[in-house]
Amino acid sequence: MSPADAAPAAVVVMGVSGCGKSTVGELLAARIAVRFRDADDLHSAENKAKMASGRPLVDADRWPWLADVGASIRRETAAGQGIVVACSALRRVYRDALRDAAAGPVFFVHLHGSRHLLAGRLGGRAGHFMPVGLLDSQLATLEPLEPDEGGMMVDIGRPPQEIVDRVLPRLAGVAVR
Repeated sequence: MSPADAAPAAVVVMGVSGCGKSTVGELLAARIAVRFRDADDLHSAENKAKMASGRPLVDADRWPWLADVGASIRRETAAGQGIVVACSALRRVYRDALRDAAAGPVFFVHLHGSRHLLAGRLGGRAGHFMPVGLLDSQLATLEPLEPDEGGMMVDIGRPPQEIVDRVLPRLAGVAVR
């Protein structure tokens, strides 16, 4: 599949911390030849400090961050470019905000796995602001993709390249901006 055949306006690789959003997102962006953006880079210093101290974010913390993520998507899509964004997008209302900001189609790739696998990945990660202790709050907040949202769920038990291989055929049917 050529990159031009596969690139929707925006792809959001979503899920809880430790599911592999950044790894899969970077690989996917490379395969479809679009820009990759990690939404974690857009968190404020205050949000990062709050999470690092073991306190979960609340909606008041998330809305400014989601506005920045949405603006990043909009800049690319408004310029006629595609983008892959790694963003937790845990609730439907957050995904709706990202869709509203995108100015074009958004395809969500929901990476999911067992709590045991996710906790193991988080425990083995060094230098990240998100501690294992916040996994349960993220899982409690998570609202899986609904059938009308435009996307797919993929099990994280597969290697990242295999996940990307599973996603690419689904992107071929998504409208290119």
